[in-house]
Amino acid sequence: MVRVRTVARAAAIGMALALTVGAAGAAPAAGLGALDGVWRMDGYGTVVTIASGKLTTYDTTRVSCLPGAVAAEQVGSPGPGGATRYGEGSVGSMTLTPKGRGHAVLAPDDAAGVRHLKRLPALPQPCGKPAEQGPLAVFDRFWATFAENYPFFAAKGIDWRAIRDRYRPLVTPRTTDARLQQILTDMIRPLNDAHTGLVHGGKTVYFGLRPGTRVPTPDLRARAADAVTHQLVAPARTFAQGKLVVGQLPYHIGYLRIDSFDGYVDGDDFQRQVAELDRALEALLPPGAATGSDPLRGLVIDVRLNGGGSDALGLRIASRLTDRAYTAYRKVARDDPDDPARFTRPQPIVVRPAAAPRWTGPVALLTSGSSVSAAETFTQALMGRGPEVTRIGENTQGVFSDVMFRPLSKDWAVILPNEKYLDQYGRSFDGPGIPPQLRTPVFTEDDLSHGRDSALTLARRVLSRGN
Repeated sequence: MVRVRTVARAAAIGMALALTVGAAGAAPAAGLGALDGVWRMDGYGTVVTIASGKLTTYDTTRVSCLPGAVAAEQVGSPGPGGATRYGEGSVGSMTLTPKGRGHAVLAPDDAAGVRHLKRLPALPQPCGKPAEQGPLAVFDRFWATFAENYPFFAAKGIDWRAIRDRYRPLVTPRTTDARLQQILTDMIRPLNDAHTGLVHGGKTVYFGLRPGTRVPTPDLRARAADAVTHQLVAPARTFAQGKLVVGQLPYHIGYLRIDSFDGYVDGDDFQRQVAELDRALEALLPPGAATGSDPLRGLVIDVRLNGGGSDALGLRIASRLTDRAYTAYRKVARDDPDDPARFTRPQPIVVRPAAAPRWTGPVALLTSGSSVSAAETFTQALMGRGPEVTRIGENTQGVFSDVMFRPLSKDWAVILPNEKYLDQYGRSFDGPGIPPQLRTPVFTEDDLSHGRDSALTLARRVLSRGN
């Protein structure tokens, strides 16, 4: 999933792109690579072009086609089946594999699942024309991007056409940037969606949130960490630039705090992030942790102040907590600009046991309204585990989808979701979030002022009873 750090980087890329594109591409001629040409992604409103080892994207709606935020180069030679890596420099970040002449599959390293592509004979006609500029053009692209991709208007009782009818008359060719920013923000604020945002001049000027959300400030994080420390029986070990904390609670209960699923190392090398995560998991679950002479009695995982990141890292942790494969969730994406009820075919995302020391005993998971995005997909991934994970605390934030970053002009861009993560019954937790099984307030002022952590204390009690 694209998160705040990655979105900021994408913003810088997107704002640097020119808004005039060249001649339309064509299907590969004899002698070119099997992937060369133009492709349309199922869902996502994205067109991909590949030529001379370079991969670029275009973002399309009914009214526009603009260069996207992704520009990558081929890394190394194609592997088995033509699988080709793309990324920056020598660091790959995605794999594209041809499936016959007319289909291909794109697998981003840091996301759950894949995206399917179909070959086009050429770039769509609007992509070969200079993009219109000005406030009205930005407004129309903004509205169309949400109209064709956002999945939750009906669930949130929002009439998006009525929103357009209300606000478009307020925009003229002379509308200032400040006024346009206020209008666009007012349009999406009622969504209360932490996966919506507005970018201007490369800076995020608005991010949605569910009402009542407690934003994790540095002070809150420090006081919360101090409250946890009071319950640990030995000094905690930190990994991933402080994003991962491993400790031990009384009665030989392990503790893992995950403050993010991103930013584990400097730079954007996902495989280095995986390696750093594995270091923390080896400290948490060394050989013999489950079956040795002094095994763990339980495990507490804490994502209460986790702002999200990569779903793939969450799935990697889940793979260390099971000895059987199971479905974490199913992903679907909006797949028809005119029909908000039409989605891509559900794609099952499976947790598979890791070839490393695993813990299959009792687990308690601590959540709150500040458990956001990848913290929530991780929570959902643990719901299918057996034995059942006990969720303690508060509802998660209620945003699950990968985030789309869409340039609207040389100065404006928008952030929004277009996917649903479904459980085994076809339900989505977007909006209210995943509820705990044992509800208790998290990091109240009374607790923090006295160095207490009631939710962690409850988790210890639950795990002790289980033994």
